[in-house]
This record gives sequence, structure tokens and C-alpha cells, in this order.
Amino acid sequence: MKNKIIKYFDRLFPLNRSLTGKDYQKSLNILKEIIPLKKIDFKSGSRVFDWKIPLEWNVKDAYVLDRNKKKIIDFKKNNLHLMGYSEKVSKTINFKQLKKNLHFIKEIPNAIPYVTSYYKKRWGFCLSFNQYKKLKNQKYKVIIDSELKIGKLSVGECLIKGKSKKEILITSYLCHPSMANNELSGPLTLSFLYNSLKNKKFKYSIRFLIAPETIGTIAYLSKFKEKIKKNLICGYVLSSCGLNKIPHYKKSKKGDSIGDIAMKAILSKKNYKILDYNPIGSDETRYGTVGINVPVGAFLRSDFDKYKQYHTSLDNKKIINFNKILENIKILTSVINFINKSDFYISRIKNCEPFLTKHHIYPTISKFNSLNKVKRITSAIMWIIASSDGKTSNIEISKKSGINLNLIDSTMRMLEKKKIIKKLS
Repeated sequence: MKNKIIKYFDRLFPLNRSLTGKDYQKSLNILKEIIPLKKIDFKSGSRVFDWKIPLEWNVKDAYVLDRNKKKIIDFKKNNLHLMGYSEKVSKTINFKQLKKNLHFIKEIPNAIPYVTSYYKKRWGFCLSFNQYKKLKNQKYKVIIDSELKIGKLSVGECLIKGKSKKEILITSYLCHPSMANNELSGPLTLSFLYNSLKNKKFKYSIRFLIAPETIGTIAYLSKFKEKIKKNLICGYVLSSCGLNKIPHYKKSKKGDSIGDIAMKAILSKKNYKILDYNPIGSDETRYGTVGINVPVGAFLRSDFDKYKQYHTSLDNKKIINFNKILENIKILTSVINFINKSDFYISRIKNCEPFLTKHHIYPTISKFNSLNKVKRITSAIMWIIASSDGKTSNIEISKKSGINLNLIDSTMRMLEKKKIIKKLS
């Protein structure tokens, strides 16, 4: 499998991916050889919540010529040289004007930065600081042969159907040109994870999603919000997970969902790092936002931008450990298996708590005091009744209450026989 992953990496890496465009579509089509993604399209200009789908962007060529007609910045040598979504340009300008449209990182002098301007028309070039220092005060010819047009943004989706409509979400993004860890490690882990799971039987369905970061996920949620809120158990964004580092897990906004519990349980067998939720990151923040609020965490091998090559030309094949992508697949498979051991119940009593005495499962004499505490079974009953909302699993109830899972399960079965709760299929 490792050699296949490397071959797909090599095919995908050179493509000039962005939120939209021919190379984004080509990248999805390459991944479709591994995972049968169905494309969901959103037309440019469409409203998706408070956002609007941008124009489709394609580039034929882009470069800067000096007075000797030598290409000193060339998109075809490295597509990071062109600022993402640069508009069409053909003009001769002086050095002072050119400098206003150049981007570099002085602190990393050999790196070309990744810069975009999705939502405001402008143009720009990116170069290393070492390249910048060689520029002279002279006239320059700027050529950007790009196109911004009414087109589409596409989200790729695939489902492994389980016995239940309840779902586990595995998602990643595909919108960064020629970056390895911050781009391709996620979709490659996702695609080969699907490939290793596709013939297995699961209790819960597994939904795989590849979208342009932020706007793609927002577009998807704008169309499928109710389905996601109804069926999603938990989910994981796969991001920056190709480095030769220990696994990192950023908790969901909820922090103690079955997805958080499962990931920590599997990672506890090895060295790992837990990151608390915060609203800055990748698409886990979209799933945790107001109006959506479903538990999605992030699986990584660094704290997003906490590695020096982040969003630069140095994020390339040299820093990727393909054995770690294989390990990612094993970890996520174990996590999915863990979640599939959980059960969900919903109360048949829709308003307030049931009258337990009527069902002969609560004492008729109340004599609780500091010496005569509530019995463990009674405590289990109350925790289950308080949590049987169809969204809180037996494993979560056990974790929150501190009550042994076996007692939680046996109590749930008893309450089900009494027709107080119902197990969700």
C-alpha cells in the first residue's frame, strides 16, 4: 500500500489546486480511482449561509520578466509563485509598483510562501527572500494569464452504509497547491482508509468527505445541515498528518463526545498529544460553530501551523513520512471499531422524567442520608434517563458518571424491557 500512496502523491503534488478550477477537479478525479467520490456542485455566486461561492479560477501561465526578458518569477517552475486567485494582468511596471505585489518571508529566506486572495480581486507573486534580494530597480513585465468565471465548487462524498443511519464522519480538504503535509497527507489518509474499510461490515455508517477548506464545508453544511445534525455521531478532520511526529488530536468543541473518548482510548496505547478545542484551525471549527454544533475533532501530527514549513514551498515530499500515513489508517480503523461498540438509546417518555416508582424500579421509602447513599443501580438509572437523547452513547454515559460500563449496559437493557427507553437501530 505504501508504494501506491507514494505514486498517488507524486501525481497529485504538482497540480495547482485551489477552491475551484480544473486542477481541483483533476485532483478529485485522481482520488476517485481509490474512493468512489460523488461530486456535489455549487454554482459560483450561490449563497451558502452568510457566504457566497466564489468564481472559478484557472491559470494558463504567469511570470515576471526583467528588462532582458528573462523570467525571474515563473509559475510553471513552482505554482506557489502565483498568489491564489490572481486576476489577469499584462503590463510593464517599475520596481516600486512590483514590490507592492510581492510576498516573501524574511525569516525563512529560502521558502516561497503560500498566499491567496479569494474574496477580493488583486494580483500578486510569491518568491523566496533570497530571490527578492536579487531584484534590481528597473522595469518589469508582468504577465498573468488567468481566468475568473462563473463556474462551480465541488465537494466529494462517499458513504459506507452500516446497519444504522447514524454516521461517523471522516473529512479532509483539497485546495492547496503543491503542499505535502498541509494538503495531501489528509486526503491520501482518507482515501486509503476508505479502501481498507470498504468491504467490512459496520453498525454505523461512515461518511467520507473531501472539500475545499472552509467554503467547501460551509457549502456542504448549508445543503445537508439537518441530515448531519440528525445522524452524526462524531467526526474527524484529517489535517497535517504526514510528518514524522507523534499523533496529535484536537478535541471537538464538546470535548467529551464518543469521538473524543474513542480517539483518546486508541491513542493511549502510544505516545500522543491532546490539543484542547479552540475556534482557530481547520474544518472542525465549522462543525462546531453556532447553529451546527456537532462533535468533530481533528487528527494531526502537528498543531496545524506549528511546523516551520507550514504554507510554504518547504512543505514538500522531503518532510513526509509515508509510514505515518499507514499508521494513521490503522489508528482510524481502531477508532471506528471502538465507536461501533457503542449503543444509543432514546427515552420513550418525551416530557420530563418517568415516574419510576410506577415501574417498580425506584424505592417507595426515601431514607437517603450521608450513611445510606443512593444505590449504584439507582444512580445508573438516573444517569441513563437524563442522557437518553439518542445522541449520547452508553460509553459517554459511563465516562461522565464514573459508573462501570457493564452496569450501564445491563441497566439500559432493563429500562428497555420496561419500555422506558428504546435502543436506536
